[in-house]
Amino acid sequence: VQLQASGGGLVQAGGSLRLPCAASGFASDYGSVAWFRQAPGKEREGVSCIRSFSSGPMYADSVKGRFTFTRDNAKNTMYLQMNSLKPEDTAVYYCAARFTRILPYVCLDPSSYTYWGQGTLVTVSS
Repeated sequence: VQLQASGGGLVQAGGSLRLPCAASGFASDYGSVAWFRQAPGKEREGVSCIRSFSSGPMYADSVKGRFTFTRDNAKNTMYLQMNSLKPEDTAVYYCAARFTRILPYVCLDPSSYTYWGQGTLVTVSS
């Protein structure tokens, strides 16, 4: 399984970015996928996750209403649409996946995931 995240860059506060994550070797409808981020000096935190093909996305409170997580199974690609960006959203963003469905309370836990992309840097200027 390989995950390739891209789309990061520098954006002004209030702006938008869309991060794609292309997956190869991973096409299970029962798999779980997620986005995480890690700011300098901070622990990796869950941003959004989808527990399986039939489940809707879950979001961290800090991004709810601003970020949207979608997956295109036909293209084996998932997307994180980020709107109304804030300087505190500055971080390296990672996509992650596992083959099986997981319980909701661990959906945003980094230790729940087996496969990780390399990360893409998002910088939001004030």
